[in-house]
Amino acid sequence: MIQLSKGADRIYGEAAFEVLAKAQELERKGKSILHFEIGEPDMETPDNIAKAGIKAIQDKKTHYVPSIGLLELRKSVQDEIEKTRGYRPDLEQVVITPGLKPGIFFSMLAIINQGDEVIYQDPGYPTYGSVTSFIGGKSIPIPLLEENEFRMNPDDIKDKITGKTKLIIINSPQNPTGSVMTKSELEDIAMLAEEHDIYIVSDEIYSKMTYDTNHYTPTSRDEAKKRSVLLDGFSKYYAMTGWRLGYMIAPKKMAERLQDFLVSAVSCTAAFTQWAGVEALTGNQSFISEMMTRFKEKRDTIVKGLNTIPGFKCLFPKGAFYAFPNIKETGMNSQECADHLLYKAGVAALPGTAFGPYGEGYLRFSYATTLENIDIAINKIKESF
Repeated sequence: MIQLSKGADRIYGEAAFEVLAKAQELERKGKSILHFEIGEPDMETPDNIAKAGIKAIQDKKTHYVPSIGLLELRKSVQDEIEKTRGYRPDLEQVVITPGLKPGIFFSMLAIINQGDEVIYQDPGYPTYGSVTSFIGGKSIPIPLLEENEFRMNPDDIKDKITGKTKLIIINSPQNPTGSVMTKSELEDIAMLAEEHDIYIVSDEIYSKMTYDTNHYTPTSRDEAKKRSVLLDGFSKYYAMTGWRLGYMIAPKKMAERLQDFLVSAVSCTAAFTQWAGVEALTGNQSFISEMMTRFKEKRDTIVKGLNTIPGFKCLFPKGAFYAFPNIKETGMNSQECADHLLYKAGVAALPGTAFGPYGEGYLRFSYATTLENIDIAINKIKESF
């Protein structure tokens, strides 16, 4: 029998969609399920952005565009990075992608050779390990510890660097823990990368989603001109998950290759989606502050509620929209506890191990839902024990 490639056997998916499928199967059988498993804002795309996309379609902007992205959107991204990160990338550094995941995938494809070591956070976003495995790289997970508020420690990275280390991946604000790294921590990691000639890929998809703290980027040290790549997008804080729109700031030589990757893989990002992106970056930004005010109330409600459940202990996340409670005192492991909540309480959450082995003893709740659902879920969980 003809076999698939070895890489095809090494790549893997995301537990969030597996849990969603289980929850939907229970719903088909008549059981009521409260959903905390999917990381998606519970708001709709702002009207001004949606109308810009609709107008682009009506204006017949539905054809091929340059694979690197529309000039108008790339210029808007230049302005955005200057405003939010403090440096202005060259236009040749800006690459538009159909969502942020292709940015993760393509940047790793451009950097990693078989056998290269890749350092990333654990628990962390599953795509980093999956793509590393697919390419044939070696995963070097850095444990995120509760006593350090789940921030990646630069000293732990330093201890793991070898002659084979090629890439450090940073996600801050972070999925699944909601941690936000400090400016000094990111500067220390950028210095390590420079000292050892290692690339940094900085996934900043939650950059506008922080609570009582600021977002910083490790790419400011070299302005993404030598060894760092900044990834960001529109899915989270503009509620545009289905629009599939992201961007990369990369060294010029890498950006040239990334353009070829896009040509080969997707041709280009949809034109009307990109025009919606221009409006997102240049239009009224009040939607974000309003959204974050609501998310802060939801964060406070779910964390306080989780801390009233026997065996649960939860820190207040500094960013994103995830709570990551410690459930070790329940006597269950992460998968057992997640299954208990799903089948006994009708609450869909993710086991911490969905994000790596160091997630054992934790669960992830996406609190992108209503305050009423949060209160109901807390009560149902309490009643289930």
